[in-house]
Amino acid sequence: MFSYVWPIALVVLSNIVYQICAKSVPGGLNPFAALAVTYSVGAAASVILYYALNKNADIFKEFGNLNWAPFVLGFVIVGLEVGFIYAYKAGWTVSTASLVQGSVLAAALIFVGWLLFKEEITWNKLVGVAICLVGLFFINYKF
Repeated sequence: MFSYVWPIALVVLSNIVYQICAKSVPGGLNPFAALAVTYSVGAAASVILYYALNKNADIFKEFGNLNWAPFVLGFVIVGLEVGFIYAYKAGWTVSTASLVQGSVLAAALIFVGWLLFKEEITWNKLVGVAICLVGLFFINYKF
């Protein structure tokens, strides 16, 4: 059970801190300069953790297992990061920006999962998407 729950708990905790940090990037700082520092720290942390958590580690040997995904992921992560930074600079609130993107993302991924990974689309998932869309209306509509 722990091995099932801890990764999601880590994602949630990391995402909370991530949103706080993205919202706290100084207004006068270019987002790409901020990301250069962010990724330098991330690269250093990744190398340190790789060697700390792997006995007989050989990162260059690992690189032989690479495919296209880590390279594309690097570009996509920049889009995610800079998108949130610009959203906050444009006036989005932490609670709303994350919730809106998360709901739209969840709905889109149902169809991505079906198209690319042959995951099943169930009525429960479709009703969940509809509920998310109704929730987005209420979150963004000013009564």
